[in-house]
Amino acid sequence: MCRRGQSNRLTTPGTRRRLADVEANPNKHFSLGNLLAGISVAFIVIPQSVAYAELAGMPPYTGLLAAALPSITAAFFVSSPYLQTGPVALTSLLTFGVLTQSAAPGTSDYMALAASLALIVGVFRVLIGVLHMGQLAFLISQPVLQGFTTAAAVLIICTQLPKTLGMDSGDRGVIEGAIFSLSRPQDWFTPAVLVALVSIVIILLGRKLHRIFPGTLIVVLLGLAVAGWLPYNGEVLGEIPSVFPSLSLQVPWSNWPSIVLGGLIIALVGFAEPASIARQYAILDKIPWSSNREFISQGVANVTSGLVGAFPVGGSFSRTSINRLAGASSRTSGLITGCAVLAFAPFSHTLAQLPTAVLGAVVITAVISLINFKELWHLRVYSRPQAIIGWLTLVACLVLAPRIDIAILLGIGVAVCHHLRREQQLVVDSWIYENVIHIKPKGVLWFGSIANFETKFRHLLSIHREAEGVVIQLEALGRIDLSAAISLSRLVQDAKKTGLAVSLENVPPMAKAWTQRLWKEPLKQ
Repeated sequence: MCRRGQSNRLTTPGTRRRLADVEANPNKHFSLGNLLAGISVAFIVIPQSVAYAELAGMPPYTGLLAAALPSITAAFFVSSPYLQTGPVALTSLLTFGVLTQSAAPGTSDYMALAASLALIVGVFRVLIGVLHMGQLAFLISQPVLQGFTTAAAVLIICTQLPKTLGMDSGDRGVIEGAIFSLSRPQDWFTPAVLVALVSIVIILLGRKLHRIFPGTLIVVLLGLAVAGWLPYNGEVLGEIPSVFPSLSLQVPWSNWPSIVLGGLIIALVGFAEPASIARQYAILDKIPWSSNREFISQGVANVTSGLVGAFPVGGSFSRTSINRLAGASSRTSGLITGCAVLAFAPFSHTLAQLPTAVLGAVVITAVISLINFKELWHLRVYSRPQAIIGWLTLVACLVLAPRIDIAILLGIGVAVCHHLRREQQLVVDSWIYENVIHIKPKGVLWFGSIANFETKFRHLLSIHREAEGVVIQLEALGRIDLSAAISLSRLVQDAKKTGLAVSLENVPPMAKAWTQRLWKEPLKQ
């Protein structure tokens, strides 16, 4: 989140005119600001991409593949001038959870499935954007997202603790491995712990000095210096092959059914992070933003990532923020970042001696701000059921780890059930005037709530047998769906057969078309 003084720097009339010009001419401005911003982000994304590749269960070099070409292709489609695309922590963790049931991490089968998963995510996102269904991204409730985000951050930190402590947790689960590592301080490798602690302190203090302080770059250089100049015997990254991206369509099509659902979950849940930061900056800088177009950009990026043999990618909240603060003014900054990573790929072997404790520190500092138990706890002030949904999602993610995709489905299912239960509660006011029953439903009349209205209607007829007519006033209804209209029509016809005069008043405009055809009589206004 930017401080007010920082955001005003980019919201001057001149800046807004420049951004509007960029929107009309997206590839025009290869300015010095975009160049510096793109390179600044590249310094951050290179070590992050390597760390996130390992988090996804992939070889480190695939992180560079996921950060290079996908960022370049996304730059031609993005709606936000600041959005930075590439490997992100939450999507990497989801990828690991979806694929671990089908193949062993790091194997050729696993890598092929990861590429397939990226293609699936990409196809889903492109379709959502092309079909103008971008609003789907907002159907996941905030309590579910908050619960998932906090749990995912906890799990990611748990995966990195053995690295930062210089331990091997073996084949233990994510949480069990973290507990095992923390409970055996006598086995900690002191140099690794010191390297990790120093790295965390440098990155966190650097952020307080300035958001674009190159803390990640500094700790990487420091880690390489420690491993190269001092007698460091801890675990290092190891040899990284210098590869150049090449496109391939050799994917295991037969295994797609087992990962399609996971791909859909990643396509929707993983879009929340880039959508959040892009919407925020669109408001701050008063520039247009389209969720449909952003779905397309993120879809194209994932298709590209799949074709080069990498894994699902997304928009990064932190790197996008840094990109904006570093002076980016158009989407070409993302293009420059991708080109910079691509230029570094032949020299990736220089990271071979990087202590894995540094990578663990980089990941921990990237996600620690996502842990927000306070906000989840505060939900109870507004709605206890929603708070329960948020905490249920969090607990499910922790218990079912690494299959947090299933936990997300559980959270979404509970949230939908709660919403449907609440929507079934229809308020029905009634009164008697001149021997006529007046009924006024309030809310939404749909196939889930019409039963409540019928119950109230029958009850009123049973206690007012002497009534001569019924007036149903519909102006307080927000909507009437077709099923409810059919049921209401049958209810009216049955009441008329008893000799009652039944009339409908103030039918909502959106329902007039089919209600007039259903009831075959003029509607009283």
